[in-house]
Amino acid sequence: MWKTLHQMTKLNLSISHHAVSFIIESYGRRGLIDHAVEVFNRSDRLNCPLNVDLFNALLFALCEVKMFHGAYALIRRMIRKGVAPNKRTYAILVDGWCSAGKLKEAQEFLSEMSRKGFNPPVRGRDLLIQGLLNAGYLESAKEMVRKMTGEGFVPDLDMFNSFIETISKSGEVDFCLEMYHTVCRLGLCVDLNTYKILIPVVSKVGKIDEAFRMLNNSVEEGHKPFPSLYAPIIKGMCRKGLFDDAICFFSDMKVKGHPPNRPVYTMLITMCGRGGRFVDAANFLVEMTEMGLTPIPRCFDMVTDGLKNCGKHDLAKRIEQLEISLRGGA
Repeated sequence: MWKTLHQMTKLNLSISHHAVSFIIESYGRRGLIDHAVEVFNRSDRLNCPLNVDLFNALLFALCEVKMFHGAYALIRRMIRKGVAPNKRTYAILVDGWCSAGKLKEAQEFLSEMSRKGFNPPVRGRDLLIQGLLNAGYLESAKEMVRKMTGEGFVPDLDMFNSFIETISKSGEVDFCLEMYHTVCRLGLCVDLNTYKILIPVVSKVGKIDEAFRMLNNSVEEGHKPFPSLYAPIIKGMCRKGLFDDAICFFSDMKVKGHPPNRPVYTMLITMCGRGGRFVDAANFLVEMTEMGLTPIPRCFDMVTDGLKNCGKHDLAKRIEQLEISLRGGA
């Protein structure tokens, strides 16, 4: 490694801070902390003066091997050198403490840095919650968010989105909805990412009215619905047997939202087929091809078999001919 780097410097080939940081972090991930420190200490010889990115890279490597005393020493050196910590500096050390189950130490670190006049760009409590999420301590993160919102504090939006995404994946959709309504009442302006996280999981558990309210909120905020937003609602309606409403809503979205893509049509054809709505499935299959989207073979098989079973032999034959023409057959 060093031989290659020195050859590059002899040839006056520049080595970016990003490349050196990547090398330091890679050593850290593999537990080779001595190599990481060596690269960091020799960075000046590589025409890469020490900056916040290099300090963060070594800080990451130290936290990877749980050398927190060394990480603290590095922070102090960083401050002595006049290099101001940034958001990632705080996040790396807080994540490291939280992953080791040392929440108290993470809190003390943030308090100490604040006393020294180095306040993190993101509030300390948000960093702690994100650290708990990254470490898998979901109950502790939930407790902290409850306490935070209960005291009337508005969370950071990026942290909140990460929080509800992680918690919803654990199946606690009702809790995520409760927190969503709570932070909205406190004045948090959610964004499109919030809706992209919540609408699919809310629709999946059958809370269609709630999903519609969120979709309408996003439209009122100026967002044109993407297929990833309206498709889960359609699927949820089909699961409830509300096919006529789902088809009507789909027609509305084709006008007001972004055009449906292949996965949306595939889902709609599949759901119609499962519900015995084979004529509707055939119509969507034809419509899909008219938009230049090629259906998967399974859709053709399901629609033609379903049509034949319900006595729609002429329509089944037309669908078979359509499949042949798309395949370029005679």
